[in-house]
Amino acid sequence: MVKEISGESLFGFRVKLGDFEVEISGNREEVLKTVEELPSLMVKVQIAFECLKPKEAAKIIVRAEPSKAQAEEKMIAQNLPKIAPTDNCNEAVLRILESDWGKWRPRTIEELKEVLKSNGMSFPGRILSGTLMGLVKKGIVRRWNTNAGYVYILAEKEILGV
Repeated sequence: MVKEISGESLFGFRVKLGDFEVEISGNREEVLKTVEELPSLMVKVQIAFECLKPKEAAKIIVRAEPSKAQAEEKMIAQNLPKIAPTDNCNEAVLRILESDWGKWRPRTIEELKEVLKSNGMSFPGRILSGTLMGLVKKGIVRRWNTNAGYVYILAEKEILGV
């Protein structure tokens, strides 16, 4: 590259070595003389940069949200429970949450919808939400908020002392 500053031509070039870059500039004669010494100069530059290199390379792992298809495959892989069909949303939800799948861990409303769908039942989202809230208010189901949204599980029954 050639630049003109205050009427003088400035001559220069850049050398990139790995992650580091060195720029040599000056008048044309100085730069060309330096280029002749470049092999020994590059050894010195490389040694100078050695102390700047990190001793260990950092690894960054980026995990993307699973696609809808992957999420569905995961749900199927979890062996969704088979429940007896019913027209009553309360009964359907309780049957799901009473299954081994429902007892294993708290479930999101999306997971509950997927089980209903896999069993040939479909309730509108508002009906399912209302049903769950009713069961929570009655103390039959427990609910709490997580990063994945609200989760639901059967409430543990208290055993009364005799």
